[in-house]
Amino acid sequence: MTLQTEDWTLLAKCRGLQDELFPDGAEQKRARTVCAGCPVRSECLAEALDNRIEWGVWGGMTERERRQLLRQRTDITSWTSLLCPKAGAYVASTS
Repeated sequence: MTLQTEDWTLLAKCRGLQDELFPDGAEQKRARTVCAGCPVRSECLAEALDNRIEWGVWGGMTERERRQLLRQRTDITSWTSLLCPKAGAYVASTS
């Protein structure tokens, strides 16, 4: 089976845990632990940064951390290009 770039979410460790990844305040740091060791963490973070997603934990970063990063790195026009250089050719084989 071959997965295309837009299907990276199928490989995410958090698949099916949506409510748990959108907590308030201090609980966000706990939710980040789900991202540890996730095979598509970079793709997830790039998605959130490129699309300015404001809520929840994405790629191991809280909304506050992502906002700070975006303010610090205004020179980056494509987080996907930076974090996932093989994104155009991203193909994962599963058995």
